[in-house]
Amino acid sequence: MALRRVEVLALYRRVLRIARSWEAQSAITNDTKTERKYITQEAHSLFRQNQHLTDPELINKCIAECEARIELGLHYRNPYPRPSYLPPMGLATQKGRKLRAQQRLRKQAKPVYLQSHDET
Repeated sequence: MALRRVEVLALYRRVLRIARSWEAQSAITNDTKTERKYITQEAHSLFRQNQHLTDPELINKCIAECEARIELGLHYRNPYPRPSYLPPMGLATQKGRKLRAQQRLRKQAKPVYLQSHDET
């Protein structure tokens, strides 16, 4: 458990370091400040939200989500999560299955980098 804590804290420090050195793609000072603030606030809220997790599987999912969001943000130079475009009732189901099956399929189709965000 202590090893996991060290790994999570190192990940948190990495996110904060990225936020400190972040430059907006538009190179506008206000955009840079806004994006840095977003990165810091998002990291703070998500790490606080998940600080009491004890299930190793859930912790691994949160770590994987954080790493995916870091890599996507650095690659696309965009700190905001990429939207998932899946229309309601857009997944095919077998005959006889109704809304519950759709909801389960939508949950399974949600990308790892959006696991901490509620569907809108």
